[in-house]
Formats: sequence, C-alpha cells, structure tokens
Amino acid sequence: MVKGNLPTKICATCGRPFEYRKKWRNSWDEVRYCGEKCQRNKPGAPAA
Repeated sequence: MVKGNLPTKICATCGRPFEYRKKWRNSWDEVRYCGEKCQRNKPGAPAA
C-alpha cells in the first residue's frame, strides 16, 4: 500500500473517518473503532 492511498473506515462510535494502520494489518476487516477511547465507549454499552 502507498501511504497516500490508504483505505479508510468510519468509526462506529464517533462517526469520524480513520485510516489503515500497520498494526491493523492482520485484522483490518474486524476493526470498527478509531481508537481505544471509542472502543471503550461503544454505543449500546452499559455505563460503568
């Protein structure tokens, strides 16, 4: 992949677009959140 032409997705929590990262190379199909904060605050998750 070329750095200027990386795939993007929309975060399921905040709705912002985010780009492919090297650490997601093996699991890009399963990635749904842009970061740990959005993953912790998933929609529909019970508040702690």
